[in-house]
Amino acid sequence: MTKKHQARQIIHLDMDAFYPAVEVLDNPELRGKPVIVGGSRNRGVVSSASYEARKFGVHSAQPMATAMRLCPHGIYLPVRMSRYQEVSDQIFEIFRRFTPLVEGVSIDEAFLDVTGSVRLFGKPEDIARKIKETVFKETGLTVSAGVAPSKFVAKIASDMDKPNGLTVVHPDRVRDFLDPLPIRKMWGVGKVTQEALERLGIHTFRDLSQMPVEELEKQFGKHGMKMHLLSMGIDEREVVPEHDAKSIGHEDTFEKDIIDLGLAKKELLSLAHRVAHRLRQDKVTGETVTLKVKYSDFTLITRSTTLSEATDDASVVYSTACALLEKTAVGKRPVRLLGISISNLSSDSESQLSLFLGDNEPVKKSKLNTALDSIQEKFGDKSIRPGTLITK
Repeated sequence: MTKKHQARQIIHLDMDAFYPAVEVLDNPELRGKPVIVGGSRNRGVVSSASYEARKFGVHSAQPMATAMRLCPHGIYLPVRMSRYQEVSDQIFEIFRRFTPLVEGVSIDEAFLDVTGSVRLFGKPEDIARKIKETVFKETGLTVSAGVAPSKFVAKIASDMDKPNGLTVVHPDRVRDFLDPLPIRKMWGVGKVTQEALERLGIHTFRDLSQMPVEELEKQFGKHGMKMHLLSMGIDEREVVPEHDAKSIGHEDTFEKDIIDLGLAKKELLSLAHRVAHRLRQDKVTGETVTLKVKYSDFTLITRSTTLSEATDDASVVYSTACALLEKTAVGKRPVRLLGISISNLSSDSESQLSLFLGDNEPVKKSKLNTALDSIQEKFGDKSIRPGTLITK
């Protein structure tokens, strides 16, 4: 039976400047300094910036060149995804102590449905405080929390008092909380939609809630109806445990555009091995392989295919990505970025074992992958790689 949104107790948890915070955790000398984590200085983008760096106007998804111009004395560090994933796993384990209903939105952000945890742990805001205290005690990191009767309102609430904030929106105060907020805080409202709404005289959530639905649907289609409902705090989406909803992927933005098909395939081989390694670390396999290509003019395309059997093997991921590559203009147009992701994940180890029982080759591959993983975990990502990647 679906719970009514008024009866649900949702917490949205968002780690504060997660990547830089982990860097400070590992190197306390960085504390209080503007730390920027991201790609290469010439072509990369900012993945995350510490609050000290944000004072200079640095923010995520910004070109690194722009960030360096705004904050020339910042400390610029490369992304260490395996380390961030390790800390994230530790944090999510803490979340699951309070409820099994944990939906990971990203490596540093999650929704928790604590409706069934109230009798055990107390009021939702008390649960949020306990989670915040436990995360800080066990990791040294801070997390901001929003507590509300729906995912949408909880998400907005967690952003109201960062860093290390806690904002509680009680069911009978949802409209009081939302009404004065600027429309840019609305889910799915980018710059173009915001400008279109403002032309209609809509500047706040209250303005949007008072606009006739017919007018919004005429201007924005089905999205108009969704925005209207959200402006009143109506969001019936349930918290879906993250293993049912997440994908695993890696992507690289290149120093110089790639035009050579052979070089592009070499990059895909590197990506495939990293993705497969992550799959095995998370003890999952995936069925759907997606190739992401961004050309030099910033045109972005994706190509996907679903395998007959789920996999965590790099050679399968690589060969599938190469087949998808043939459906693109890679080799004919300059390429700025390549990425591979795997979705439709499953953690059913029994089904994996049944695949291996009658076939010696998969058993050998599985043992080889396990050996490779143990070497990488002991000596680092670059300790063992395919021969074609050695000169990379």
